[in-house]
Amino acid sequence: MARPWGKRMGLIERLKGDVVTLKGALRTLKMTTPIAKNPNRVFPEVIDALAEKFGDAPALLSDREQLSYRALAERSNRYARFALAQGLGKGDAICLMMPNRPEFMAIWLGFTRVGGVVALVNTNLAGAALAHCINVVAPKHVIVAAELAGAFATARPHLAVNAKVWLHGADGADLPRIDQEVGTYDGAALVPGERRALTIEDRALYIYTSGTTGMPKAANINHYRLMLASHGFAGIMGTKATDRLYDCLPMYHTVGGVVATGAMLINGGATVIREKFSAREFWDDVVRWDCTIFQYIGELCRYLVNSPPHPRETSHRLRLACGNGLRPDVWEHFQQRFHIPQILEFYAATEGNVSMFNFESKQGAVGRIPWFLAHRFPTKLIKFDVETEQPVRTPDGLCAACAPNEIGEAVGKILKDPSRPGSRFEGYASEAETEKKILRDVFEKGDAWFRTGDLMRQDENGYFYFIDRVGDTFRWKGENVATSEVSETITAFPGVTEANVYGVAVSGREGRAGMAAVVVEPGFDFVKFREHLAAHLPEYARPLFLRVLPELDITATFKQKKFDLVRDGFDPARTTDPLYFNDAESRTFVPIDAALYARIQSGGVKM
Repeated sequence: MARPWGKRMGLIERLKGDVVTLKGALRTLKMTTPIAKNPNRVFPEVIDALAEKFGDAPALLSDREQLSYRALAERSNRYARFALAQGLGKGDAICLMMPNRPEFMAIWLGFTRVGGVVALVNTNLAGAALAHCINVVAPKHVIVAAELAGAFATARPHLAVNAKVWLHGADGADLPRIDQEVGTYDGAALVPGERRALTIEDRALYIYTSGTTGMPKAANINHYRLMLASHGFAGIMGTKATDRLYDCLPMYHTVGGVVATGAMLINGGATVIREKFSAREFWDDVVRWDCTIFQYIGELCRYLVNSPPHPRETSHRLRLACGNGLRPDVWEHFQQRFHIPQILEFYAATEGNVSMFNFESKQGAVGRIPWFLAHRFPTKLIKFDVETEQPVRTPDGLCAACAPNEIGEAVGKILKDPSRPGSRFEGYASEAETEKKILRDVFEKGDAWFRTGDLMRQDENGYFYFIDRVGDTFRWKGENVATSEVSETITAFPGVTEANVYGVAVSGREGRAGMAAVVVEPGFDFVKFREHLAAHLPEYARPLFLRVLPELDITATFKQKKFDLVRDGFDPARTTDPLYFNDAESRTFVPIDAALYARIQSGGVKM
């Protein structure tokens, strides 16, 4: 008997996907397999070899400065000798607080070359939050770019460490200038007596989590992960010496500071570094620098789509956009409007062991792990209780795997196989924070899995789709509401440029009611907007409250902040922003004043 047509099409789709994924996986494995077999070959040594091979070819480019391969190696050697002169010991921490620029990479290369561990500090922090990031790694030295000296000064009263502080550049502050000091050291290759024995197991960097749900955590990044990120993405993107990658993402995060730079350098290409993203100047930059690859974060693509037409938006030579977080409601418009030949979406955790890649450019999917790679990347979705924010346990105390299209938390099995260091969880500077991310007794007693904190679903063909962060999904009227899906529906309505969806408490009601902070264009039609929500969302998922803002508060990596919005709720006494209630009687969104707020909280309004 012939297979049903739908099943045959599904099989054909999987087979085609397997072929494309296999090609990408083979490229990647070719680049990454030798890493564990050569444990003494660390990333700074790779830079030395690249300097020998590519010499004066451009490596890191910016309007501020440009470094060739040779110049990058020489600059890093100067920082290495400076570190030795300061008595920096193997494993000692250094905090680096500097905006995007080629010098940024030269600094951390130099210190890690002699065993130092460089903490890449978020340049947007100040005060107690900045002090927390410094205190948690207990550095011996702190390097601050001159333009950030003011922000650093606000953290000094909260510091619990006695670190030597260096200024890079001049601003009049009474601090020693590391840029002047380093210039006195030789840039030639280190001699044997200056080198320290390093392996891929040694720690190289601390890279902080975004801090959207609390204080940032300092993730441990060893030399293996530096090698894996640089070599792996060189294979994933198929980088060549003729490629130039446009990087406007923060270099204090893995994607902007390790992937976007390392993946290009490995094969002789160049990375164009911009300090901050600008939608207005994006296409001018891409064309002016003749870029062929663009590293993105999903919300960055949304900003470009929401921007007015640009005369150069299709006159570029981009062959690939690679990144993560590109939502389905933006994907097709972004690719068609800007004539992007290929989009390569991926999912990965800086410190964890869960990664997947969408080599097939399946719209909306973060990736797929085909059967022939499942043993190398043991990843599962487990049933999750949104109310307790914990995995569901069966009577025998174990977790249960999700069925196809069932939403659950993504977890990756932690292995102790020395030949597969990528299957480990490297943890954080804090042991307590490390333990929180490990889930034990998952499918058998004694096993351990890394918790991503992300809710996903996997369809019948094996594609994974991101749904929400744990804690963002909420429950209302007995149903789970995924904020990302509601947000996509909201932004699909004409006149809405941005939306941030969350749940808020209502007195006397179980669960949390849906609320959306939105940025809208003048003359916004609330009646038709309500009709749009009714046509595309089930009743329980439609936002009951709106907050209209001039712009949304985001992190430097374009992740939306929700803490303050959830705290304020729909109370007009807590904000001057316009607030609205989805009123069933008038069939529109009505303004919330103190009287209506009181009625809602007392149960006097139908919801």
